[in-house]
Amino acid sequence: MSWSSQTFDDNQSVWLAGAAPDQPAPALTRDLQVDVAIIGGGFTGVSTAYELSRRLPQLGIALFEGKRLGNGASGRSGGMMLNGIAADSEDLQQVVREHQLTTAAMDDLQRLIDRHGLNVRMRREGSYKVSTTAAEAEYAHQRVEKLAALGLPLKFIPSGQLNAVLRARGAAGTVVDPTEGVLNGVDLIRGLRPVLQGQGVAIYEDTPITRIAEGKVVHLQTANAQITAKAVVLATNGYTPRLGYFRTGILPVISHVIATRPLPAELLASAFGSATAFSDDQARIAYCSVDSERRVLFGGGSNHAYGYHYGNRTASSVTIDDVAGRALKASLGGYFPDLAGVEIGYRWCGPLGLTLARHCAMGVMGSHANVYYALGYSGHGIVLANLAGKVLADLYQGNHDPWRKYAFYMYRPGGIPPEPLRWVGYHAFTKATGRSPWKNAEKSAPAATPTVPAGD
Repeated sequence: MSWSSQTFDDNQSVWLAGAAPDQPAPALTRDLQVDVAIIGGGFTGVSTAYELSRRLPQLGIALFEGKRLGNGASGRSGGMMLNGIAADSEDLQQVVREHQLTTAAMDDLQRLIDRHGLNVRMRREGSYKVSTTAAEAEYAHQRVEKLAALGLPLKFIPSGQLNAVLRARGAAGTVVDPTEGVLNGVDLIRGLRPVLQGQGVAIYEDTPITRIAEGKVVHLQTANAQITAKAVVLATNGYTPRLGYFRTGILPVISHVIATRPLPAELLASAFGSATAFSDDQARIAYCSVDSERRVLFGGGSNHAYGYHYGNRTASSVTIDDVAGRALKASLGGYFPDLAGVEIGYRWCGPLGLTLARHCAMGVMGSHANVYYALGYSGHGIVLANLAGKVLADLYQGNHDPWRKYAFYMYRPGGIPPEPLRWVGYHAFTKATGRSPWKNAEKSAPAATPTVPAGD
């Protein structure tokens, strides 16, 4: 099959290949009263529903998804489980705390999969962050030595020793984190559906929420029904501005990804190496992972691999031969020349929820402190969105202390200009500089109170 003859208008990711069949839940067609209404059927919504229903089985919990569970970034990601909360920091003690937090979150995720016997394709074999210049490699080497002295299991590999594990052309060195890995999000979410239902969670798919009215009791409107809830969880990440929340805080940037057909083991080893995941240090980050069936996924690497649609629109259709698809294939071949001619079997895109601070936000807000949120994962969503369930369940139970020391706690992202300045600014800045306009643009501080009004 030729490159140009393939079309991918359905925009379905590689993670659906080989996934277990999944029977969607019916849409809500009647009015409903619940204790907690969770909006969004991705990692954030599913993990929050799991934690709340496990801890508080008496709660009436309903989860509402506008399309299908895992339809958003959770089912259309690059698959990499990463440490940290995305924003770079010169405070090495903070880096250590965040690394320990997210490593523990990956450990917990593995225990959850084992506890329920879920059939989830997951490879926790480490990942590599490549330096593309000698200066960046030296900086990374020095930083790793300091972090290793503080107890983190990181290692630096110079370019002369890298070819045995990662054959990325132009790599001047790499940092190896053995605790990271690759996860099939579709497997995880589909595996947890019956677990949630067994714990009493009501699931409604094809049920977009069209309006939220806050109060002591929150009123949610759908096309066919009204829901009243004592508390609501915004688990919608890049889609959240559609609901009227964080309109100046979340930028839904469309990230484009391709994946090869399964490759012969010999070709994969000679062309790519033995690594299972890597990213680089460029402004338009390139990232790559290898799934359990030896398919190579690749995203980023150029301005064409990311995009912003006017008015926070998140819907996109793709073809394999569009500008982004060609740019991705060229970037893949640039790093791994022996893969330049392989067949691309999958092409998709999905919205990332980015903040100016380049880290996520988790907290509770509203005049009645009953609107919970976790969003803005800025590329680290697989780990952090699954951690969000524990954070929000703790906050719901009034236990804030474990989270106060993290930058995401009660953070209220903002500062992104309204349209048309947002659209013009994004495209002008990225065209002129090749960088994201939000990168390291804001230093954040936790909010002092959970009762800040919603809707900025």
